[in-house]
Amino acid sequence: MSNPKTSVSDILDTLDDLADRDDDVTIGDVTEALGGRGFGPLIVLPALIVISPLGGIPLLPTLMAVVIAVFAVQVIFQRKHLWLPDMLRSRAVDDGRVKKAVERVRPVARWMDAHMGNRLTILTGPPMETIVAIIIVALCAFVPPAELIPFAALLPMSAVGTLGLALTLKDGIIMALGLVASVLALWGIYIWVL
Repeated sequence: MSNPKTSVSDILDTLDDLADRDDDVTIGDVTEALGGRGFGPLIVLPALIVISPLGGIPLLPTLMAVVIAVFAVQVIFQRKHLWLPDMLRSRAVDDGRVKKAVERVRPVARWMDAHMGNRLTILTGPPMETIVAIIIVALCAFVPPAELIPFAALLPMSAVGTLGLALTLKDGIIMALGLVASVLALWGIYIWVL
């Protein structure tokens, strides 16, 4: 499942291309477009959607958490090709909303691509992918109750996004930050939501 480094700008370009092609961008389209790039981009993108202004759409954070969890469980069980049920594959977001979200995130993506990646790669290798997948499933389980408080789903999804970014950019420093963010997110949700 481990793949070479992918830039965040590449992921956004893929999303932008999908929005140009169709009126709606489905989760299935995104999965097919990013599937060959490994587990990281498939985790980063749904997390970015929740962190972007689209995350304010009711139940969207929970839907993205389910998508991420489905991928993560398959990584835990060492599946070579990641699969999504048709019910999730067909979920779509309007192309205009996708393009706006991409444009808002693009400056940050350029900065990340220029300053991050290929550091302490031992923390992003194959054994770490499985450990991270287990942590991500735990974080995703806390998204639905977190949605009861407006924007509280940002806590676990920010940690998920950081872990996915670490895997995407092959950056062990970001991985260490993601692991700390995961602990803080779980603690924050436990204190404020549960």
